Amino acid sequence: MSATTTPTQDTSSRQGGIETRSIDYVPENERHGRVADQGPFWFLGNFQFFTIAIGFVGPSMGLSLGYTALAGVIGILFGTLFMAFHASQGAELGLPQMIQSRAQFGYRGVSLVLIGTLVTFIGFNVVDTVLLSAGLNGIFGWNITAVTIGMAIIAALFAIYGHDCLHTIFKLCFYVSLPLYIILTGAILTGHAGGSAPTIVGFSWVAFIGQIAASASYNITYAPYVSDYSRYLPRNTRPASIIMAVMFGASSSAIWLITLGAWLATRLGASDGLVALHQAGDSVFPGFGSIVSLASVVALIATMGLNAYSCMLTILTGIDSFRPLNPTRSARILTVIAVAAIWTGLSLKCPSDAIGLLFATLTVMLYLLVPWTAVNLVDYFLVRKGRYAITNLFMPGGGIYGMWQSRGLLAYAIGFIVTIPFAVLPDIYTGPIAKMLGGVDIGWLVGLIVSGSVYALLSRSLDLKAEETAIAKSEAELKSMQVAVPTEASAVPVMDDVWK
Repeated sequence: MSATTTPTQDTSSRQGGIETRSIDYVPENERHGRVADQGPFWFLGNFQFFTIAIGFVGPSMGLSLGYTALAGVIGILFGTLFMAFHASQGAELGLPQMIQSRAQFGYRGVSLVLIGTLVTFIGFNVVDTVLLSAGLNGIFGWNITAVTIGMAIIAALFAIYGHDCLHTIFKLCFYVSLPLYIILTGAILTGHAGGSAPTIVGFSWVAFIGQIAASASYNITYAPYVSDYSRYLPRNTRPASIIMAVMFGASSSAIWLITLGAWLATRLGASDGLVALHQAGDSVFPGFGSIVSLASVVALIATMGLNAYSCMLTILTGIDSFRPLNPTRSARILTVIAVAAIWTGLSLKCPSDAIGLLFATLTVMLYLLVPWTAVNLVDYFLVRKGRYAITNLFMPGGGIYGMWQSRGLLAYAIGFIVTIPFAVLPDIYTGPIAKMLGGVDIGWLVGLIVSGSVYALLSRSLDLKAEETAIAKSEAELKSMQVAVPTEASAVPVMDDVWK
């Protein structure tokens, strides 16, 4: 490694306002994040009308307001627990989540898992776009195609400018949205938001478990990229502080708005979250519905930018797994543009059945991601206990982690396969065991338990002592390396020096 002058954080992590880091390691001199920002960031991530639509799932299956709210609380707390534990990995390792997953699945093996995460990011943006364009068309009569394209451009710009831009936008949206929803919720509690006697008062285990699954999957699907937004925190940040900040932020807003969505569905007969939000808001005072609905639209577009950003990291990780990639600014911009074009095209071809599309998408995401999150967390907290040779994760040969890790891949495959007999995709597929259970979907829970248990069992043969030499060497290299200012020609010159 060549010694160079250590630059300031501003010059090394951003060029012209655009973040230069992507799938590479974030050196400690560039760590400028704060734990205090994590809670509001993830609070806002769920503080828009997409979350309200999650509260429609139970009522659409005949579940009452109270039971929908209870199921939402159970599901959100369960799903957020996994998401929050992943957040602590970003500060400790300074890496995007999928780069760290090379330790469990191998340098190239991780590409198989990347397919599931790629489907998640694009799927979320497709559903977001369908919900937004249909809602804005229903309220203001705006052209669906124009709205779809315009939102994609704005979200893509957020993703291109990257980490700091997203944190800033989310913070601004948080301060604008919070008082609006407080006013609306207060109006609901005092009977000033319209509505009638509940039209849905039933209960069924199928609907109750379905609402739990939809709510759990909502925050579990953040797991593949939550550490992407904590990797700029100082390495000595206490894991407990990150976990609690993310847990409180992501769960509190989701519980709030899922319950609000259940009220809109059972009291207003709502089937479109944005239209219902507008209707309830205008009952408070004329024009308030437009204000609160547009604020929610901006928050959701910001979340689409977040999805696009992590989708870019996922794609670059996949390419780098087979052909060593220099993650320049041009690479990130072109990748984001390509991703935006894909979700825009898909969105324009999607049906307008928002609730059905939403529920099916969340369910598929849950089946794909649960085995991965189980393997990753078991490895990080129980097997390797946060001890990794970071530089080996960038070695084209895989270093001590190899090109393909059979333990992780086998555990993931088994966890996914055992899900199938328990799976329920309404109007598409119901597994034989799910039929025996009356259509109750516990496939995601089975996949979680099985994949984590299989990985823990297979890891008993892992020689962790043999990894200590590589870990010690990696730590010494990371401490000694002086970070050069990234340029268009070379975004990660020092990491290249490390593994060469």
